Amino acid sequence: MHSWRKEEFQVIVLVSANAEWETVLRFYKDPTVQKTPFGTYFYTSIAGKSTVLFHGGWGKISAAASAQYAIDHWNPGLLINIGTCGGLAGKTHVGELLLVEQTLVYDIYERMGDPAAAISHYSTQLDLSFLNEPFPQNVRKVRLVSADQDIDPDLVYKLMDDYSAIAADWESGAIAWTAQQNQIRCLILRGVSDLVDPLGGEIYESGEFHDRAQEIMYPILKALPNWIRCALWGIK
Repeated sequence: MHSWRKEEFQVIVLVSANAEWETVLRFYKDPTVQKTPFGTYFYTSIAGKSTVLFHGGWGKISAAASAQYAIDHWNPGLLINIGTCGGLAGKTHVGELLLVEQTLVYDIYERMGDPAAAISHYSTQLDLSFLNEPFPQNVRKVRLVSADQDIDPDLVYKLMDDYSAIAADWESGAIAWTAQQNQIRCLILRGVSDLVDPLGGEIYESGEFHDRAQEIMYPILKALPNWIRCALWGIK
């Protein structure tokens, strides 16, 4: 079993959805995984740095718990979350890669206080100044909104109008918030796997997500060494 020294720079790559993790295991040719109470993981070396790839699980509860476990257990210098997200039709397109600079959790409904203050409490501004441009992939810097649900077609206009959202996922808001509380540098890359409009989701009620997750994940995994080098440039 790999054992890191405290002075060794460590990278944690968190992967959330099951289909995304399955792609990771195929990409790394079925590595030997180990178990934790929060998910499975394996060790590897990326860009010359000791790296743990961790299946943190889907939804805000698993995302926050696994992120905190990873931070406590490995004390990383950099926490990366890679995966997919759903896009709002007309605001993005399938395959677009989003570099997250702000997160917001939108399924918080405060009825005994200030609703805006509750939303603001779990909003996170990510400091990406440690990243060196040009980036390894074409990306758009965005605010990504999160909730414990796929995008509800009835909420499409609300997400656009109230939060200036172009895409949404389940976990990034929890991961970014947890990293910020621990003062850990955080890089979140999410590719748009599907689009939703007020009439519905293009792949809802189908099994197509697994194929699309693979299409999104492979380019990110191939570029991951360069993303880590890009980050290390600004980390002393």
